[in-house]
Amino acid sequence: MATRKKKSAPAETITSYKGFDANWQCRGFQFEVGKSYAHKGKVEACEGGFHACEYPLDVFDYYPPAGSKFALVEQSGDLSRHGDDSKVASRNITVKAELTLSAIIQAAIEFTFARATPVNSSHATVEYASATSTGYCGAATSTGTQGAATSTGIRGAATSTGTQGAANSTGYCGAATSTGTQGAANSTGYYGAAISTGLQGAANSTGYYGAASSTGDYGAASSTGYYGAASSTGDYGAASSTGYYGAAISTGLRGAASSTGKHGAAMAAGYEGRVMGAEGNALFLVERNGDYEIVAVWAGIVGRDGIKAGTWYVLRDGKPVEVA
Repeated sequence: MATRKKKSAPAETITSYKGFDANWQCRGFQFEVGKSYAHKGKVEACEGGFHACEYPLDVFDYYPPAGSKFALVEQSGDLSRHGDDSKVASRNITVKAELTLSAIIQAAIEFTFARATPVNSSHATVEYASATSTGYCGAATSTGTQGAATSTGIRGAATSTGTQGAANSTGYCGAATSTGTQGAANSTGYYGAAISTGLQGAANSTGYYGAASSTGDYGAASSTGYYGAASSTGDYGAASSTGYYGAAISTGLRGAASSTGKHGAAMAAGYEGRVMGAEGNALFLVERNGDYEIVAVWAGIVGRDGIKAGTWYVLRDGKPVEVA
């Protein structure tokens, strides 16, 4: 009598997020968007295989937002998860698409909300709980360790103070604030503001006249609306402004500021800070010595005096110098 072969379980495939250096390399291995790769040898987190993070903001642990590249990846084959964060090692990896800082922030918010448990209140204090307010002038607050808060009404406000929490306000004149260690704040309404003060936090504002501020180390602030402003004050942070007439400011150690919208400006005032802009944008750089004293300043316009669009610059010996 013939025996029936037992079907093997399908291999797990996960979507995750990966960081790279400015040249799309990770630990000396060259990657390319759209390509797939297979690892030969042991697959173990921190030991062998291709590594990426399931929680988007965890990538900042390994590649700071200033000057790094980020991508959405697909991992499959043998998988090995890390015990301290969401890092996963895999046998196979496909680099699906490059992600902007704004996309990383939005992904972090979606990640948190997808794992939150809805409650019948606009205020939640338990872990993994979410608080939601959809009425006019409403407010939602989540103080749990990994909670989420969302406010979709006009003039609403959302606040998440727990570790790895997320706050989202999509109404007019709304504000979203996340003060947790790896939280994310997102405001998409007109006149909105998003503020993240935790380590490795991220803030994103997509509404007109909005403001995004990140004060934690390795954090990222992104403003994509008209007349918006993005500010990053933590070390190794990044501020990005992509809307018209916007401004991006980075004041932390080795921070980066970029302005890629029309008629915008980018300024880096910290030690070894860098700036980048689109054609016609204004760039401002401050040079500091080893004691962090200001020794030189510079201002220029992209497209003039040899300043190239889409190129990062630092100030050395009083002159802007290209950096990778």
